[in-house]
Amino acid sequence: MKQPRLLRSCIRSLRNSTLAFIAGFYLCLGFALAQGDAAPAARQHWSAQWISHPTAPLREPITLHFKKAFEVSAVPAHFVVHVSADNRFVLYLNGQRVGDGPARGDLAHWRYETFDLAPMLKAGTNTLAATVWNFGVFAPVAQFTDRTAFLVEGDTKAEAAINTNDSWMVEEEPGQVPLQRRANGLWVYMAAGPGEELKAADYDWDWMTSEGSRWVHAASAIRENIYPHSGTAASFGVQADLPWALVPDALPHMAYESEDAGHVVRTGIPAANAFPTQPAAVPAHTKEHILLDRSELTTAYPKLTFSGGKGSHVTLTYAEALYDEKLHKGNRNEVGTRKAMGLTDEIYPDGAAHRVFETLWWRTWRYLDIAVETGDEPLTLDTLEANYTAFPFRTKATFTASDPDLEKIWKIGWHTAQLDAHETYMDTPYYEQLQYSGDTRLQELITYSMTGDDRLPRQAIQALDDSRIPLGITASRYPSALPQYIPTFSLLWIGMIHDNYMYRQDTKFVQGFLPGERTVLDWFASYQHSDGLLSKLPWWSFIDWIETDQEFPSYDANNESCLTTFQYVGALQDAIDLEHALGSPEYVEKDKKRLDAAKNGLQAQCWDKSVGLYADTPKKDIFSQHSNMLAVLHDVAPKDIQQALLRKVFAKDMGKTAASGGPALIHASFYFRYYFARALDHAGMADEYLNTLGDWHGFLKMGFTTWPEQPGDTRSDSHAWTAHPTYDLLTLVAGIEPASPGFKTVKIEPHLGDLTSLEATYPHPQGLIHVKYQTGAEGTKADVELPAGLSGIFVWKGKETRLHSGSNTLTYR
Repeated sequence: MKQPRLLRSCIRSLRNSTLAFIAGFYLCLGFALAQGDAAPAARQHWSAQWISHPTAPLREPITLHFKKAFEVSAVPAHFVVHVSADNRFVLYLNGQRVGDGPARGDLAHWRYETFDLAPMLKAGTNTLAATVWNFGVFAPVAQFTDRTAFLVEGDTKAEAAINTNDSWMVEEEPGQVPLQRRANGLWVYMAAGPGEELKAADYDWDWMTSEGSRWVHAASAIRENIYPHSGTAASFGVQADLPWALVPDALPHMAYESEDAGHVVRTGIPAANAFPTQPAAVPAHTKEHILLDRSELTTAYPKLTFSGGKGSHVTLTYAEALYDEKLHKGNRNEVGTRKAMGLTDEIYPDGAAHRVFETLWWRTWRYLDIAVETGDEPLTLDTLEANYTAFPFRTKATFTASDPDLEKIWKIGWHTAQLDAHETYMDTPYYEQLQYSGDTRLQELITYSMTGDDRLPRQAIQALDDSRIPLGITASRYPSALPQYIPTFSLLWIGMIHDNYMYRQDTKFVQGFLPGERTVLDWFASYQHSDGLLSKLPWWSFIDWIETDQEFPSYDANNESCLTTFQYVGALQDAIDLEHALGSPEYVEKDKKRLDAAKNGLQAQCWDKSVGLYADTPKKDIFSQHSNMLAVLHDVAPKDIQQALLRKVFAKDMGKTAASGGPALIHASFYFRYYFARALDHAGMADEYLNTLGDWHGFLKMGFTTWPEQPGDTRSDSHAWTAHPTYDLLTLVAGIEPASPGFKTVKIEPHLGDLTSLEATYPHPQGLIHVKYQTGAEGTKADVELPAGLSGIFVWKGKETRLHSGSNTLTYR
């Protein structure tokens, strides 16, 4: 949800200080009101109070339970409530799970969720309850927080009885708390949330129905006055003395669907082989493991039910793959003596029957190891359930081809992308759960092509715009409570805006980001030297995740980089396109001057005629695939050398024999090979694309069920930046792409390589595009079905044929 224009401008003028921001934010609210800016589409008046525990520390890790009984004389057609919390909540009505939230944002864009409780109400007394938790210093890096608090408000006066105030009851829950944020046994960057510890003897198992001694009346979550008066800024949907600026969550609720938790592949407990379809009895004084395999990776809430076993200790370890004694993963299907390592949950049973442990936040696993150490009592593991969660995409695309491995690659890529899409996009669901613009650009394109759903892409574009600092650039990832800046990722954010402009038809949405695009390019222009090249940028200078002994990107003695300038050129080209269609002629001319200077500088100083390559710096001592593919993609390289240049730089990647001699090249990662695919297409070489998928065919043989972050002993087994072949197979191989902004017309240009048949379906804003190709000795036949109102062109071997809505049949001899 976008803040109004004047309000956004005011907020971004604030300094990067939490206290200054909180104080200044509300001055911005008043300024926007005085200027007559349109109010955001948020709730305009809040009568409920943010509540919390009256005595508990609110900025330390804590779990709270809230509840309130209320009466309804008859079940109404609707009973709508709005709910939020800091950090998060799980909401229950009459003991049944309603939903969870809020979706992640920052304090200036704090989400609230909306639920209709009517289907779960009953005439008479009802109990609305919630578990609210704040993981404090152990919280995910993506999680902003001010203090632990909870908010519920009915949509109208008819639901006002459930508004949060001191009539609600609250208790602190010491039985379920966070562990440290770590992946046990693995020295890796871990930015996702922590494991959890359940001490069954301390847990209030009847908290939804009983009135134990820990229950007290809730109190206001605000224990200080930021302003001398207390009141409600009704026009802006926030209370004037609160740190959370509430906006509605524009996304649907995440999926919560039962799925298979796994099957036993190794255990030393004979009675556990049929678990979890049958209970597993673990004798007293036993120390053993039960290793389960789901056969493919998932993101889900595990739910373990257990009985007895007082004095026992159960550890759940979640793993994407198993490790050998040297910490190598190997074939993902191999078990042998390999073991699970990574994030853990700890359970201490109390001896009672049918205790249930469900994590507050979801887990990522293919393999789940249950380590059990019993004391004097036996322990029974009754059941293990899993509830899948991710963004509730509806898959509309299809793809099959005469090479059956291509469909497998396509499906695994989509499965990877789904697991990396929740309330935000995520680089990896296991280790980081952060929305980086570099990764997210590729994920958005996969989303457009697989579902036609632009809700999560819009969220990402908006979130990164919200992250812009007064200097002008975006954060590299957002939301993120730990700031990180990769300036070149701001250039990729401009690419995301342009992608939306091409694939979707909401030009007002795109137009709203032109001011931000301008501040980004103005910032970059301040680092553009008179020779057109960019100087070294502050913060993290990053292009691609590769292993090299050389600085990458590299710089010469004047601190100039050809490679970062190539990325700058691409962003300027996108910006000029956007400004020409939706913006200002003034900015078109400004960006054209910057573009011309950059392209001239690259050609004059970075082209090494002696080796026939573009260098990474004017010193011409370091060369990469990256600079040369971008030189082609952005037409810095003359048209007549583009194909030869790509063949020279990517011979091995296209299954060819590389020419001997020449400088060593820094090779692109799986992530950056998305841009290689675009360069192939741009140079008229997309028929070579299928020859570049050797690594993905290799992954199939290694048992991957999602695509890894990098080759070899990769940290992450699920990285959506490696899933771009799912997009490529639809857009390059099946050949379906927008021919004009807003996808108002379509261009279909298949590149079948050695395939003899292909069939695909592609979602378009007006309906489904369906293509079917057959090729053989007698020629090629193409059947194309376009939705009503859509027209375009079909291109085969350079020959163009017009397409109309409905059925089109084309034959080529």
